[in-house]
Amino acid sequence: QVQLVESGGGLVQAGGSLRLSCAASGRTVSSNPMGWFRQAPGKEREFVAAITWSGGPTYYAVSVKGRFTISRDNAKNTVYLQMNSLKPEDTAVYYCAAKFGLSGVTTANDYNFWGQGTQVTVSS
Repeated sequence: QVQLVESGGGLVQAGGSLRLSCAASGRTVSSNPMGWFRQAPGKEREFVAAITWSGGPTYYAVSVKGRFTISRDNAKNTVYLQMNSLKPEDTAVYYCAAKFGLSGVTTANDYNFWGQGTQVTVSS
């Protein structure tokens, strides 16, 4: 199985930055796609970003494109989400996810394993 642990969340003012990390252990391999999702209170879990392999294709939600960057370090089994120019509407619990297979990477149903989440709060 795969275990995922997110870290790096916290409180930040609008316009600030945070970097989230997702440490993976277990059955993951370097070519497995990894994604970030977020969920605000009362809202559906939404796609944020995904990456196929280190240096490979990346995908972003329109709402974060140009502000967030996803990357991965396979030697550390870690995926990162660099978040810049944060807005109050970015406030949510952020989850990392891993998948096995050849299907898409931009919906929650594409993923097999999930972390517990880390809270990101952006103040005005």
